[in-house]
Amino acid sequence: MTEADADRLFHALAHETRRAILDLVRDRPGQGVGELARAFDVSRIAVMNHLAVLEAAGLILSQKDGRTRRLYLNAAPIQMIHDRWISDFSGHWANKVTALKYAAEAAARKRGEPHE
Repeated sequence: MTEADADRLFHALAHETRRAILDLVRDRPGQGVGELARAFDVSRIAVMNHLAVLEAAGLILSQKDGRTRRLYLNAAPIQMIHDRWISDFSGHWANKVTALKYAAEAAARKRGEPHE
């Protein structure tokens, strides 16, 4: 991954709407642009502009299916960033710490406590 590729990736991930788009595409792979756009309170053009940024970063793959553009998440660029900074050893412990964090957050939600 070049530095320019990393810049595009971090730029794409920096926007809240684009992260939400990635979540929706991950949860429903193959959905069309129109279906995705209905999930947001912005114009279809605005969603398409966000998709262009995500595609330029390599995070979204699209496939023409008649008049519909089907969308798929490509997690490889995120994995490449992970591989760049996380060794196997530290990755093991990072997984343990995040699992503990998620468990604590779930317990707090169950008790109705706010979390950060």
